[in-house]
Amino acid sequence: MQKTILTSNFIIKTLLVLIFGYFFWLMLQLTLEYVPAQSDVSFLMIKQTEVTTHSEYLYFFYTHVYSSIFVLFSGFIAVFVKPKFAFRNLHRFSGKVYVFLLLSLAAPSGIYMGFYANGGFLAKISFVILGILWWFTTCKAYLEIRKKNVINHKKWMYRSYALAVSAITLRIWKVVLVYFFQPNPMDVYEIIAWLGWVPNILLIEILIITKMIK
Repeated sequence: MQKTILTSNFIIKTLLVLIFGYFFWLMLQLTLEYVPAQSDVSFLMIKQTEVTTHSEYLYFFYTHVYSSIFVLFSGFIAVFVKPKFAFRNLHRFSGKVYVFLLLSLAAPSGIYMGFYANGGFLAKISFVILGILWWFTTCKAYLEIRKKNVINHKKWMYRSYALAVSAITLRIWKVVLVYFFQPNPMDVYEIIAWLGWVPNILLIEILIITKMIK
């Protein structure tokens, strides 16, 4: 029985790593489109109004793009690599990278960009709320581990990373919506602005409450 459980856990963890690896690779490809930094490439092609009228927009945009890819990677290691034995230092280092980059760069720049999000007022509100919650949950995770409260630290880190992977889930939802429903482009932004992170945080809360993750 114990061997079966260990085998199942190994399979689940392997699948998670493979799934994350695939989507991380896709996100990395998107990030590399912005190397070197330019003002008229990819997503920025439809943000020329912001680029030309707000001199700071490109600074915040590239701060968010460049920091978020490292946040996504370090967060995965911090959440899924247990701080035991040989992996203790890896867990701590990746956690510190995640918290520092997120609190100082990724979340603040994301909040700023939320005010200029496509999709109208509702989309802007969603991305601003996402950025604030992302910063808050990460800060709470950091404060809890400073107090040596490992259980609460893990819960807040799960919440934080559930919001972090909205960068992936909102793109998945975008593909699904466009493929099946062909909505107006601006309507897509308004919908995925909420679908990208609300189901994530609800799912993680259910898993925490039911103690399916500890």
